[in-house]
Amino acid sequence: MTAGTGDEHRWPEPERALEAGIDFDRANAARIYDYMLGGAYNFAVDREQAAKILAQNPDMDYVCRANRDFLRRAVEWCLAQGIAQFLDLGSGVPTVGNVHEIALAQRPDARVAYVDFEPVAVAHARELIAGYDQVSVTRADMRELDGVLGAPGVRDLLDLTRPVALLTVAVLHFVPDPTLPAILGRYRDALAPGSVHVMSHGSADHDDPDLAARTRAIQDGYRGSATEVVLRSRPEITELLGGLDLVPPGMVDIVDWPTARPGERPTGGYAAIARVV
Repeated sequence: MTAGTGDEHRWPEPERALEAGIDFDRANAARIYDYMLGGAYNFAVDREQAAKILAQNPDMDYVCRANRDFLRRAVEWCLAQGIAQFLDLGSGVPTVGNVHEIALAQRPDARVAYVDFEPVAVAHARELIAGYDQVSVTRADMRELDGVLGAPGVRDLLDLTRPVALLTVAVLHFVPDPTLPAILGRYRDALAPGSVHVMSHGSADHDDPDLAARTRAIQDGYRGSATEVVLRSRPEITELLGGLDLVPPGMVDIVDWPTARPGERPTGGYAAIARVV
């Protein structure tokens, strides 16, 4: 893992940082994830929190990479199904293997709308997509559905009368809102038949007690950050998918979607794709 160099230099004035909503005092999940993947858009406080997480569970950087690999496989699966529009909620700090890079390499007409609330993630994403007409970045709270779907970067880019892949990859376990199942249901209700909901989510609901303990250790590592972790059970994660039919193989460990890989150690996170009908 390559240490991030930090990005404090981009916001040299405290007033500008406050205006942008950047919190230099508490670590943020998007920037921690960036650091774990070897990115440079993170601060000292994020790297300190990452060290605590790795001390609790040294597998955390492996989990992040495995989740990124799942995202790639899921996007490729969507493209193979003819779905070339993506609404990526909680998209985080863009790193190598972004959704738009994967999608546009195979479908030049693909469209990707990124949504995140963390200002560093949004600022970096906007730099990255400059010049792409088919890609947008919106700063918004994913729980505010009307604000997300009504934002120009979403409303004017995606055609919701055609299938869309709703991506909630490694983000929902940072959303403690008890109304989250209803919020996600409203998103799916806004999508055309043939759309899909792609999800990965951390959980300590495992038959293997060691795997469950390692996942709880990750949760402990995030305590005190601006984005603490909520570990939901399998039934609770299923509820987030609204009882929709799941694409085979159903809900499995991140490394085993869509094909079981017995040689890979499990991550403790579940992955699934649900069909919107």
